Amino acid sequence: MTTTAPTRSRRAANRVLALDIKQLTVTEQERLVDLALSVLQERHQPGEVLHSPRQTRDYLRLRLAGFTAEAFGCVFLDNAHRVLAVKELFHGTIDGAAVYPRIVVQQALTLNAAATVFYHNHPSGVAEPSQADRRITERLQAALALIDVRVLDHIVVTHGDTTSFAELGLL
Repeated sequence: MTTTAPTRSRRAANRVLALDIKQLTVTEQERLVDLALSVLQERHQPGEVLHSPRQTRDYLRLRLAGFTAEAFGCVFLDNAHRVLAVKELFHGTIDGAAVYPRIVVQQALTLNAAATVFYHNHPSGVAEPSQADRRITERLQAALALIDVRVLDHIVVTHGDTTSFAELGLL
């Protein structure tokens, strides 16, 4: 009897669903996180289309999980929302990072980006955007508008949560 592709997919999905994190060793858990990050990173390679906001939020959560200080970055996209690059542009302290619009604009021009998604982490664990987050987003959005680069979202990332400016109606 030959196995069809859908059957193989169901069987693979069931194998993953059957995992019990409490029964995994620390090494197995670390490998699982590495595997998840690899899958999400593969979906955010240059040329890949961003298919869902959830997928991007999960990727950013894993990407920034080990950061103990704030980092600010951008996912630069072309007109079809294909990833051009994912870059952390600024690193700060435990409660802030200096973000310079000039650098973001330079990167967007260098990559010939048509759109971007900003992201940064809050090591404090509070995913709520601060007033400073809102102000820098407005400044960056205005600067990028001058060169016709759309800001699709700004995602605030914590270890266990994310907040989307777009979903909150802040863009």
